[in-house]
Amino acid sequence: MTRNLDQLSLEAASLRDGLKWSQTSPGVIPSWVADMDFPVPQAVREAVARRAETDLGYPSWLDEPSVGPLAEAFAERMETRYGFRPDPGHVRSYSDVNQALQVLLHLTTRPGDTVALHTPAYHPFLGTIAEMGRRLLSIPMLPDGDGWRFEVPDEPAAVLLLVNPHNPTGRVFTSEELGALAEYAERHDTLVLSDEIHADLTYGPQSHIPFGTLLPARTVTLTSATKAFNMGGIRCSVAHLGAPAVRDAVNRQPAHIYGAPNLLGVEATVAAWRHGDAWLAEVLAILDRNRRLIAERLPSRVGYRIPQATYLGWLDLGFLDEDPAAYLEREARVRLNPGPLFGPGGEGYARINFGTSEPILEEILTRISTALS
Repeated sequence: MTRNLDQLSLEAASLRDGLKWSQTSPGVIPSWVADMDFPVPQAVREAVARRAETDLGYPSWLDEPSVGPLAEAFAERMETRYGFRPDPGHVRSYSDVNQALQVLLHLTTRPGDTVALHTPAYHPFLGTIAEMGRRLLSIPMLPDGDGWRFEVPDEPAAVLLLVNPHNPTGRVFTSEELGALAEYAERHDTLVLSDEIHADLTYGPQSHIPFGTLLPARTVTLTSATKAFNMGGIRCSVAHLGAPAVRDAVNRQPAHIYGAPNLLGVEATVAAWRHGDAWLAEVLAILDRNRRLIAERLPSRVGYRIPQATYLGWLDLGFLDEDPAAYLEREARVRLNPGPLFGPGGEGYARINFGTSEPILEEILTRISTALS
């Protein structure tokens, strides 16, 4: 690696002008929005610079619905890492997975239809379901020893919105659990929208299983390189339309009614998926240490189950007499995401982002531990 990813200082990080650092009060360490503090892979920087230096005109794939190089890189990655062989011709691109979700709900459901979702849940998805007038069927994630479990609901749903690995708990669903969800979808004729954006951030010995390998003709896979490769601002995601009815519905729409892929986002994504794995391995080693460091450093009364994936920790701080995130921002000068933001099951919790360097995480944990002592 050309840069030491684990040495970023608090002073240097505070000069950043992105959302995470610039929208946090002076003197407060941001550990909230899901951006990491690591520089992106060299291959991504080179690809974007090369495109800017050579040709920023209309791309050769302009009239390809699948965005040729993006679909091909996605299909290659799914096959080599997960044994999933998606058809590149069934890929479409959106600005992010939430936009893809909105398009797909708009085309396949009606107001009042039920969407099943594990809760607590990624809050933009909760917002989308509410704003579009769909009804939430909560599948509670329940504490279970050192991990989490859930029970498959009896009530039918038009859509199962599966987030695997799960945000905010970091749970990686097992083949048995996914099989039970597949049986549920078959029994109730349910469309599965599977958000797998955190798949590349899975820690061993767990392994990610694409839902498209279980029910290929009933599944739309949503993903992006933005989380694993730390480039949320590029606004580029993919949807693999495995379900023929969904594919037909999307294909009946005007070509650019939902926007079009951006050139630099495609360049960055293809470079990350094809040439960023050495960088990713280094980042995963840092994150693996960080997720364990939280368990070692926080007071024992903080409920913390080491996540199996992601760089996000779900902290049970229900012993406090107020919202934990508000308390810690005031008393520890650390900003976390408030648990209630994540819907049912979020009360008394806060989400911590540990995608940062060791010096910064040490300071975060020291401040939190002092404030809770």
